[in-house]
Amino acid sequence: MLFFKKSLLFLVIVCALGFSLIPGTAGAAPVLKTGSANGDVWDLQYRLKTLGYYTQDLDGSYGSSTQNAVRKFQQDYGITPDGVAGDQTWKQLKRNSLNMNEMDILAKVIYSEARGEPYEGQVAVGAVVMNRIQSPQFPDTIEGVVFQPGAFTAVADGQYWLVPNRTAYLAALDAVRGWDPSRGSLYYFNPDTATSAWIWTRPQNLKIGRHIFAD
Repeated sequence: MLFFKKSLLFLVIVCALGFSLIPGTAGAAPVLKTGSANGDVWDLQYRLKTLGYYTQDLDGSYGSSTQNAVRKFQQDYGITPDGVAGDQTWKQLKRNSLNMNEMDILAKVIYSEARGEPYEGQVAVGAVVMNRIQSPQFPDTIEGVVFQPGAFTAVADGQYWLVPNRTAYLAALDAVRGWDPSRGSLYYFNPDTATSAWIWTRPQNLKIGRHIFAD
């Protein structure tokens, strides 16, 4: 547990520093295997670490620890466990994790939309974002979800650009790791300030703090 907390804190600190250490992937998914050593391996290790599969320091080198982490991930997601990060592995990994730049986006959404809410409510907001990424009803990237016109009030009014605090990053990590207090919700709103009549038509799941979470 102590190791996990230290690893989690490391990830939070790196996020807060602006992700200067690890580049995100772009374009076609690279094929990574034992012996690979580049920025894409850093990204792979980071994603696997946020999900709890990789427990070593991030070093950008595809060794046995990275290979074993990839195999465990592949086994859990029904992919042939060959230890090679190919197209299918990357596709599944990107649906269930974020790179460092994307984690910053999620933390900004959580902070701007839910600061002052109970921690569970902050994680729930992050979970809604992750649920949308995985839903065919929404774009399949966090950039597409967050910057979809009218999707988030904080983006529209500029609060999104506030600097997130440590709690927001921790909530983002919990959401990415699969904690979903929203119970699979795709929407949330504050009933005291909501101006959309449409949002009230959505089936409601629960209320956490000031937010109602809905399908």
